[in-house]
Amino acid sequence: KLRPIPHPHTTAMLALRRNRCTAFINLRRLSTESGRPPFPPFSHQDALLKVRMAEDAWNTRNPAKVSLAYTEDCIWRNRSAFLQGRAAIVAFLEEKWVKESEYRLIKELFAVEGHRIAVRFQYEYRQAESGLWFRAYGNENWDFAQSGLMQRRQASINDVQIREADRRFTWPTLGPRPADFPGLSEIEDNLGTQ
Repeated sequence: KLRPIPHPHTTAMLALRRNRCTAFINLRRLSTESGRPPFPPFSHQDALLKVRMAEDAWNTRNPAKVSLAYTEDCIWRNRSAFLQGRAAIVAFLEEKWVKESEYRLIKELFAVEGHRIAVRFQYEYRQAESGLWFRAYGNENWDFAQSGLMQRRQASINDVQIREADRRFTWPTLGPRPADFPGLSEIEDNLGTQ
């Protein structure tokens, strides 16, 4: 009796639910063997998809999953931290998300040309140690390999303390932003830029 063969990414995602370690190995193999579409040079639509994929991955707060969007030897600058390689990215993100609870992120395409994408973003979080709320404002420059994996990420970020009542990113559950929740431009059109 013939059974349908599941798509490899679907298989890897099911494994993630059963065993994070096994899933990481499977996704890592898929990511490095087949690359990560869309591939450069990017159209405007391709870049919009890359940005939303990155936003959704970061909102999972799963460092192993996030790291799979980068080449094995990816070079990162995040604020004043300089990193290289997936293992360093995972360690950095594990530490980050211990300190930043209730993390919710929105990214927006700023520009695209060839294999480069520029992004602006904001995220809100509660500082675990103090309980204070912050909104971070940032810009990223992404440089992609032909495989569709990011080979360089440079991020400049500034934090502003906010009151809990001033939060804007209030979708009900942690995780990816719901499709009907507004993006940055819509939020700023309604509430202003601060």
